Amino acid sequence: MAVTENISVSIGKAQFPQVFPGGLEFNPPARGMWNIVHTGMLLPEAHQIFVCARGCLRGVILTAAEMKAMHRMSWVSIEENDFFDSSMEDNVTEGVTEVLKKLPRRPPVVLVFLSCVQLFAGVDFPEIIKQLGIRFPDIIFVDCYMNPTMRKSGLTPDQLMRKQLFVPLKKSYKMDRKAVNLLGSDFPADRECELFPWLERNGITCREISRCRSFAEYQKMAESFLNFTWIPQAAAGAEELVSRLGQKHLHLPMCYGDREIESNYARFAEALALPEPDFAIQKEQAAESLKKALQIIGSTGIVLDYTATPRVLSLARRLLEAGFNVKQIFADVFIPGDREDLEFLQQHFPEIVITPTLHVNMRFAAKEKHDEKFLAIGQKAAFYTQSANFVDLVWGRGFYGYDGISKIADLMIRAFREPKELKQVIQHKGWGCESCL
Repeated sequence: MAVTENISVSIGKAQFPQVFPGGLEFNPPARGMWNIVHTGMLLPEAHQIFVCARGCLRGVILTAAEMKAMHRMSWVSIEENDFFDSSMEDNVTEGVTEVLKKLPRRPPVVLVFLSCVQLFAGVDFPEIIKQLGIRFPDIIFVDCYMNPTMRKSGLTPDQLMRKQLFVPLKKSYKMDRKAVNLLGSDFPADRECELFPWLERNGITCREISRCRSFAEYQKMAESFLNFTWIPQAAAGAEELVSRLGQKHLHLPMCYGDREIESNYARFAEALALPEPDFAIQKEQAAESLKKALQIIGSTGIVLDYTATPRVLSLARRLLEAGFNVKQIFADVFIPGDREDLEFLQQHFPEIVITPTLHVNMRFAAKEKHDEKFLAIGQKAAFYTQSANFVDLVWGRGFYGYDGISKIADLMIRAFREPKELKQVIQHKGWGCESCL
């Protein structure tokens, strides 16, 4: 493990929040994470139009093609001379207009994406959206961004895309006290989670964009009085709806510790003016599921990465407290919610190795030989350790609470017993999206 040993650190010495310095980056071929195209497709009946250079277009077009959604994607190619004759705004407006005139059916909403070069050139994006709205008053136009430079300051492209998904929601003056929205999750929430039967028993409807089948159904989300999020990247968009639509927002982070799970449910019950739920049975079931998994997996080394769940340190801590042999965590930075778990791990398990995923020398890591078997949780951890025994978990997979812990434990058992074709599985873009590969 010469390569990873040279660039890794023990968690006892890891700095918060930036574990490793930035620099030239390597992107491993683990494609399960969603990109802006996948996320935009969640908006029902929406049509995406990308306006950018041909090299950039290749990636987004392939994404749409792989997920069999080319009928919902169009593009306008820009040329070098567009930047020198003061015609950029007009060219974008005319290009989008031409696309819309040729569509067999007029979409209710259009996501217009510009790229970093246009923003560097100072293009007036608000004016473009304004002019398009004048030409097509029956369409809602949403400004969207394909700008990798945003990863280093302000809202990231991922955060901004999750926010823009809800721009078309129109303010409702009929707030439904018996309806809430789950915002920001790529995957439909697993409705077997104890949270949802509890909501149903109390007459509360929970809406999700991933379950909306029409634009009209999506618009009903504006009537819910409260939005809750469990993905940190969704919080900024939910906060915008507080001021714009008058909805309340409650962030109930995805987590794996009993105390934090109970705190989340208590806060949710308070916001809904309901008695605090009793999930003692589900709590015990989660503990039993982990105990069963430990009996089967034993002392096998566990490696995890941050793409499996936004709270990778919380999951690592839960596994360690249950007796699992967690050896390595692949992560480049920590998020604010990680601080308490980080401090706990630094005090009680300081020898755990933290390894970057983006460091340029990690391009050699997959070629290293390992004398021991690993059970990986997450595609990047599986790739870097070349482990065929891995839990194909991406961004929490819609699992939450105690039932989510039980589901992960079951997946760990299955991964331990049933190796996967690593290369074949992780090449698919957007875990859970239809793929033609």
